[in-house]
Amino acid sequence: MAKKVAVCLSGCGFLDGAEIHEATFTLLALDQAGAEIVCCAPAGVKLAVVDHTTQEPARETRDVLTESARIARANIKPLAEIKAEDIDALIFPGGFGAAKNLCTFATEGPGCTVNPQVEALVGDMLEQKKPIGAICIAPAMLARIVGGKNIAAKLTIGTDPGVASAVNQMGATHCDCPATEMVVDEAHKIVSTPAYMVGKGPAEVFTGIKKCVDQVLAMS
Repeated sequence: MAKKVAVCLSGCGFLDGAEIHEATFTLLALDQAGAEIVCCAPAGVKLAVVDHTTQEPARETRDVLTESARIARANIKPLAEIKAEDIDALIFPGGFGAAKNLCTFATEGPGCTVNPQVEALVGDMLEQKKPIGAICIAPAMLARIVGGKNIAAKLTIGTDPGVASAVNQMGATHCDCPATEMVVDEAHKIVSTPAYMVGKGPAEVFTGIKKCVDQVLAMS
């Protein structure tokens, strides 16, 4: 039977939403493995749009679910409808959306808060001992959640000392890692890979994401 994996998106575009390469590489790796994919995103959360040609803020906001549907080819569900008991695994692609729209790490660092729906689903996955994958900056969000539960899970965002320090401050344990590899926390079934936090191009990033996805599936 195919394993059912929820992929939680945070918009569309690396500066204000889900990183498109990371999201599509995740979907590709899952499809190659024969998994059943359920894309989801929080509904009703507004993202501050960034013009990706100038990398400057635009004077508009958009809905995270609506923007995420672009990547999911409209086949997407509100995050509130996703229950841990109905899926085998959960994966978070990166992009600034993970640090802006799923939590407030981009603006508040280690003192950030996490979207309540995201926090609840991750908590249920941990309680039910189901695997979680986190890509790029998304492990910083997980660090806030696991740290709040006094779980010193091993995570990686690559090698950036500032973000690594923040991960440790939140109660997780950061491990340096190149884009082509992953960090596996066997005890808590958490797999992370740094992707574009350190990756120089699509080939490196896909290599790490494929390993991450395959490990998540193997643990489910």
